Amino acid sequence: MNQRIKEAYEKRPKDWMYNLAIGVIFVGLMVWSGSAVETAGTTQDGGQIALNVLAGIFHPDLSFLFDFSNKGVPYLMLETICIAFLGTIVGAILSIPLAFISASNLTPKPIAFAGRMIIMAVRTVPAFVYGLMFIRVTGPGAFAGLLTMGVCSVGMISKMYIEAIEDIDTHVIEALDASGFNMWQKIRFGILPQLLPNFASTAIYRFDINLRDATILGMVGAGGFGAPLIFAMNAYRWNEAGAILAGLIVLILIIEYISTRIRLKLTRG
Repeated sequence: MNQRIKEAYEKRPKDWMYNLAIGVIFVGLMVWSGSAVETAGTTQDGGQIALNVLAGIFHPDLSFLFDFSNKGVPYLMLETICIAFLGTIVGAILSIPLAFISASNLTPKPIAFAGRMIIMAVRTVPAFVYGLMFIRVTGPGAFAGLLTMGVCSVGMISKMYIEAIEDIDTHVIEALDASGFNMWQKIRFGILPQLLPNFASTAIYRFDINLRDATILGMVGAGGFGAPLIFAMNAYRWNEAGAILAGLIVLILIIEYISTRIRLKLTRG
């Protein structure tokens, strides 16, 4: 047995030359890429500025962090949650008819194709562009962020809803049809019980994404953490920036824990 193993080992493919060539090419590409790095934009005191940034972030302004007025971090946390939550609700509601129209197992192919084109068009526009558009319409504030989150959520949620609809068990619907159920009863007892867990899980997952995106959109005036964060950074008030980031980290951790537990409950029953 050992002799056979030894013979098989001796007959193994000897491709070390190939691996060596791949390694040389990889190292060469890394060296060539490094030669294109430009450092002309850095300043002599860049290192000190980086240390000041880190010092401010790790020593947040506690008075700002625990300020319960409409200028403090707790209020900004609440506003960010509301923007993400209501935006997710709007996106989830708008996605339901789009998903049913675009599902190829429920509608004719031309209609499903038109629905998918609409969803693709919505997904094509970046969130920043939607944010700037709604700010022009409604003015800066949380409502512009809510509308932006709602429209941006439609693309992803609709796509996930379509996959859930196309994966439903049609035998259940056929059994209800054979039992004499009408269309609404088939939807109520055959389709919705299969779709609701997937729909809810998708909406919760999108809420996690919207919670992070709401901070970025706030930088263009769409409410939440973004605007105060960019103002603090532009004014070199790193202690305030650290307080905002600390509140954001705590918020993300809490929401992540809660959403994970809910998704596990939905998937496992």
